Amino acid sequence: MSIVLQRRFVGRRSNIRQNCSGAAGKRLLFAALAFVAGFSASAEVSVTPDVVYGHKDGMALIYDVFTPAEANGAAVLYMVSGGWFSRWQPAERRMAWLGHLLDAGFTVFTIQHGSAPRFKVPDAVADVRRAVRHVRLHAERFGIDPARLGVHGGSAGGHLSLMLGLASDPGDGEAEDPVLRESNRVHAVVAYFPPVDLEGIVGPNERFPALEFDPADAESVSPIHFASADDPPTLLIHGDQDELVPILHSERMESALDEAGVANEFIVIEGAAHGFRGEDGRAAAQATVDFFRQHLAAPGD
Repeated sequence: MSIVLQRRFVGRRSNIRQNCSGAAGKRLLFAALAFVAGFSASAEVSVTPDVVYGHKDGMALIYDVFTPAEANGAAVLYMVSGGWFSRWQPAERRMAWLGHLLDAGFTVFTIQHGSAPRFKVPDAVADVRRAVRHVRLHAERFGIDPARLGVHGGSAGGHLSLMLGLASDPGDGEAEDPVLRESNRVHAVVAYFPPVDLEGIVGPNERFPALEFDPADAESVSPIHFASADDPPTLLIHGDQDELVPILHSERMESALDEAGVANEFIVIEGAAHGFRGEDGRAAAQATVDFFRQHLAAPGD
């Protein structure tokens, strides 16, 4: 089988067709899959559940930590968010779909935020920013390098991942709360089928109540407005048959990243709708692992 690669660079373009997947293309069209690996989290994993990173309206904000036996020192913060609902699950159940990252040696933090319907998109953005600060503050406890943090999520989780990557701040050195003194900057972003522009869709919404907030605030939580030259490398993966979050969102995000000079890759999975299943999911997972391996490698690796 062959994979069609379209490489796009600022200032020049070239289209290449080849029979292997080893070359790193900036935009790849998966017309067929040469190889799909299975992931099982086969190595021993230590689980630290329900770590409290903050409180909101008397409720704890939590994340779970999954540390593989052969951890490589880098961390991936996975955004537990679909439609900005952030539902609790036992940590052991989550581990089943983290196998590709754990097998690759990444310590994984599954970040839960204040959930819809009670909390809105700006609340979720604030929560995950605090989570990054908390992870950085406690990096030594979890055996990770605070200079090697990646973020990852799909749909609403992809939106939150992009907000973390593109709209970070160094923290407030004068804050009384030690968490708030920490930076929320991350070093690599992987976003699946993310909504990147919320302007025009904010308002009453029975299906996605997190969008029911002041439209004047929509720009402040739309990643499309925040690309800048110092942003971390970003991987976008989207299906070209996605009707819930049309691929135009990722196409526009790619253009904004290109214009700002941000290193990025865009993978289009042909025939895929919203959410990846089967071979599509495994292909996306492998691309995610490869991207984090490249951009979260230890110095000298």
